[in-house]
Amino acid sequence: MTAPPLPGLVPDWPASPRVRAFSTVRAGGVSAGPWGLEGGLAGGLNLGAHVGDDPSAVAENRARLQAALPAPIRWLEQVHGTAVHDADRPAHEVPVADAAVCSSGAVVLAVMTADCLPVLLADREGRAVALAHAGWRGLAAGVVEAAVAALRAKAGERASIAAWLGPAIGPRAFEVGDEVRAAFCDGDARAARAFAADPVAGKWRADLCALARLRLADCGVEAVHGGDACTVSEPSRFYSHRRDRRTGRMASLVWLVD
Repeated sequence: MTAPPLPGLVPDWPASPRVRAFSTVRAGGVSAGPWGLEGGLAGGLNLGAHVGDDPSAVAENRARLQAALPAPIRWLEQVHGTAVHDADRPAHEVPVADAAVCSSGAVVLAVMTADCLPVLLADREGRAVALAHAGWRGLAAGVVEAAVAALRAKAGERASIAAWLGPAIGPRAFEVGDEVRAAFCDGDARAARAFAADPVAGKWRADLCALARLRLADCGVEAVHGGDACTVSEPSRFYSHRRDRRTGRMASLVWLVD
């Protein structure tokens, strides 16, 4: 799969040749300080305009990413919800949504993360793509299910779907309380397997990717790839809000080519 000429991750998944996908990393831009490279050096590709970075640096970073893509990026205002934006329709303002879907090459779908889980979805015939921003709140509320349903509405109810899980906080780093475990386990006892007790801290260690795989399987999505990059444990490579608090945002993107 062809990748934009920027540092980043290209999913290894069984998608149609018509599907392209990419996840940015920390390097490749002009941001400095908390939004720069490890140690505060300039060169960070922070794409978040809401995290305190110099607006001109964010604008340059976004311009660099856009220049590497074949169509305009459809950014979202993410609120940890379950709304899915239909990017086949014009957007006169930034859509408030945590997932998006499209069936043409007119736009590039994007979600921003810095520990939350980006879930990319593709119809394996190349008829449509979708993605979701899956922090624990959105994941528990059903954002993945909503994105899969929106994709099937475009590609057909019997569409075979592949998924790729992008960089996110890993199970050794994601310390949560009882309320997070309850948000998943109260409605599905199987989710307990994604939580490991930490008796010293009196907390749980949660596996976001395992929770996402469970939700995807329930939607009939068995071809799930990725999920092996932990944002917290690789400070030279990824931004992490849990690790640093003041930090940048990366983007995971998926699109179609004609």
